[in-house]
Amino acid sequence: MDGPLAGIKVLEFTEVIAAPLAGMLLSDMGADVTKIEPPWGDPWRSTQPCSDTESRPFIAYNRGKKDITLDLTTDVARQVLEKLVPTVDVVLVNYRPDVAANLGVDYQTLYDLNPMIIYCEVTAFGREGEDADRPGYDLIIQGMSGLMNAEAKIIDGTPQHISSSPLIDTTAGFSIAWLVSSALYAREKSGKGQKIETTLLGTALALMGMRYVQIEELDAANRVDTLNTLDALRTANVSFRDIRDIYDSEHPQVPGHIYYRAYTTGNGAITVGCLSDVLRKKLLDVLNLEDIRFSTDYDPSSSEAISFGKELVYRAEQIFLTKSSEEWLETLGKWGIPAGPVRYVEEVFDDPQVKSNNLTVDLQHQDLGVVRMVGPLATFSETPMRTLPLSALGQHTDETLLELGYPQVEIDAWRADGIIR
Repeated sequence: MDGPLAGIKVLEFTEVIAAPLAGMLLSDMGADVTKIEPPWGDPWRSTQPCSDTESRPFIAYNRGKKDITLDLTTDVARQVLEKLVPTVDVVLVNYRPDVAANLGVDYQTLYDLNPMIIYCEVTAFGREGEDADRPGYDLIIQGMSGLMNAEAKIIDGTPQHISSSPLIDTTAGFSIAWLVSSALYAREKSGKGQKIETTLLGTALALMGMRYVQIEELDAANRVDTLNTLDALRTANVSFRDIRDIYDSEHPQVPGHIYYRAYTTGNGAITVGCLSDVLRKKLLDVLNLEDIRFSTDYDPSSSEAISFGKELVYRAEQIFLTKSSEEWLETLGKWGIPAGPVRYVEEVFDDPQVKSNNLTVDLQHQDLGVVRMVGPLATFSETPMRTLPLSALGQHTDETLLELGYPQVEIDAWRADGIIR
């Protein structure tokens, strides 16, 4: 059986992570996806390269697509797009607004060629405001959105970004796939295409939704005080380290956080997650500890509470060191307490749970051979997901141009001129 998006044709003008990931997800759901790259390739191909034109980061977000090369700055590209765009349903773009217009892949230009297209554009900051045409990546948005400071990871006085995964970019990729699927459904009912705009900045705010809830009567005054303090400190050229220390002193965290965190054990580390009082009390029973915060007269601001919280954390940490990870996981499992091992990436490919649920796939690449990677994240009972092979740079250029009616001799001439690879 075909996937849920079988018959849908997607055209990508994308690079790096967010929109390429969206294209890959649409391909997994059955769409026919074609990625257009410049002859020299998406810049993501040169990040952590494993060959002259391939990299692991690029492979991670670009399986299941046809790949053609085309220099969009040329008149030839405009001719090709005039033939290609009318044949597709969806266009994905993640250039800055000014770049998309300069390359002739902005919404209005492509709408004139195909009014039925679903055109999805992801930018760093959005089309409005003074930052609209600024370039921006995941790291930049982590800082600007408050995410980096909220993480409070500071080394030698310098804030650290979340570096293990491009959290904002990947979340934007998933949201783009959702937005496009919704727009396709709307088109089925209305018969009209449309433009979708989304941003990395908006994605970051959505990720931090719990931090961006302000109750006017409870929070407004404190927020104003904080803004005034930050402004005064920056005006006085106070260092980030000192500003952070002052901020933390004015926004103290109540110690005693033992219920939702990682612990080192006798031979590694585990995570423990107790998000209900029932689970928290079970953990206390397992560790043979008491928590005065369950008392009705508990005052979190008292010196006794602060001292107790620090002592509680210390005692819990010492207890977890007395047994191996395996022993703790067995014990916690018997009590129904959510817990898991802290693993390295290399261990996860062979994890029995990962294998049992087919969460990875082995795909063939014409230059690299077998590539193992993360597979589709869901299953459909009636319209199954799929994983198509990985494409090399420009692998489908000739095939696509021939289908559009261009003779091989003309294609060869364009290659000689550097317009295609």
